[in-house]
Amino acid sequence: MESFRHPGRVCEKKVSVVGSELVENYTVYIIEVTDGQHTWRVKHRYSDFHDLHEKLKAEEKVDQGLLPPKKMLGKNSKSLVELRQKELELYLQTLLLQFTEAMPTLLAKFLHFHFYEIDGITAALAEELFYKGEKLLQDGKVFIVRPLQLHAVSQQLRFAKPTSCNGDAKTDLGHILDFMCRLRYLKILGSKVPVGTSNIHESSLPFDLSLFKSLHHIEVNISICTAHAVLIGLSCLRPSLTTLSIHHSTETMMSILVPEAVEFSQWEAEGELSNCPITAVIPVWSTLTTLDMSHNSISAIDRSVVRDASSSFAVFYAANDHPDSDLRTSHSQKKGNSSVFNFHHLHLFRHRSQDNVGEFRSLAEAFLWFSPLQKVIPKVEFLDLSHNHLSSLDRIKNIGSLPCLEKLNLSSNPMCIIPDYRTKVLAQFGDRAAEVCLDGQVTTEKELDTVEVLKAIQKARDVKEKRTSSIAKVRFVKPAK
Repeated sequence: MESFRHPGRVCEKKVSVVGSELVENYTVYIIEVTDGQHTWRVKHRYSDFHDLHEKLKAEEKVDQGLLPPKKMLGKNSKSLVELRQKELELYLQTLLLQFTEAMPTLLAKFLHFHFYEIDGITAALAEELFYKGEKLLQDGKVFIVRPLQLHAVSQQLRFAKPTSCNGDAKTDLGHILDFMCRLRYLKILGSKVPVGTSNIHESSLPFDLSLFKSLHHIEVNISICTAHAVLIGLSCLRPSLTTLSIHHSTETMMSILVPEAVEFSQWEAEGELSNCPITAVIPVWSTLTTLDMSHNSISAIDRSVVRDASSSFAVFYAANDHPDSDLRTSHSQKKGNSSVFNFHHLHLFRHRSQDNVGEFRSLAEAFLWFSPLQKVIPKVEFLDLSHNHLSSLDRIKNIGSLPCLEKLNLSSNPMCIIPDYRTKVLAQFGDRAAEVCLDGQVTTEKELDTVEVLKAIQKARDVKEKRTSSIAKVRFVKPAK
């Protein structure tokens, strides 16, 4: 019969029934399971025990008299419940002693090993990918995984043990490894609170990302401030990764982009032109174009963003919650700001506020915030001013003067409710209107026709104003008598 085996890893497992609850007209028993330092609770009524026992009798030849018999009268009485609590605890403890090396899958799932215990977690994930893995890869969708699952897989690989903990081919670890090697889009989603009914904090569980060989996009949201201690092998993704998003997971950019820097007193990025003595040359993120490190506790943009002389990040997102951060949504940080020392390595800096509502009320105000970057602003190709307080078209006057701007995002601003908002914004770009993508939508032919009309009207107004101005300058001299 299928069973969970634990060779190569000594981890004491205990079980006890610690209490009970009356739910409607039946009693639920509270089971506490301990696996090493991890504990969790499971709730089952007597009928669940009975169903388990019947299956174990048939499949594992468990002694028929091991489970205490049913009681029809007074089954919810305090004395019976307390007695049965002790009997059910003895029942489970006897089963654990009987199946020390190979726990039946039925018993493992009854005790929720597939949620909290390493072998059970990997077996459940492997079986899921056995059925759905190929379709997930073909569809190219983002695969969401928890840190606990990645930790379980990493731990499995540390031990010399069979790749299938229960002898079932569907639960073989190979299904997970094959899927990880081919996966392109990954999201790791953790939580601040313990997992389920356990004492397991995912923020403290290390896992190895070097198992992923083909990732193009990864998003990490673990709600910790020491991700470099958890995200082992992140630097192994340098050859393939194009988008890296790290949220609620770090205090420094260096710990994510150049984790090797802690090992060397002096280092430089591969291809960086430097005359300083160095002890190490660290590879750059050669394919990475989008870096999103918003919603962390980062206080400055450090030199970890340095790339080789011929490349830079196409998009960089920031805005952090550090109390001393220069990347907060505050207009008090203007010139002399240490956080902008490495901005020249970025083609785009996108400002995000902490509450998803920006503070800019005009384009001039936004550019004032970026005052240390005056040489960079004319080169901006993608400008995102969404979720701000831009209330009228006058607030973005001269937006069309940015010669390289191709993508503009003004969504979720008050001005968006203005009639013909899109065409009025596009008209500011004049002959370049067709080249501009506004709010993620390509300019249509109909909009271009309207822009031409608006341009003609504006031209007529300019001619009229010029003529009026000329007439006003003419002085009429009263003829002498």
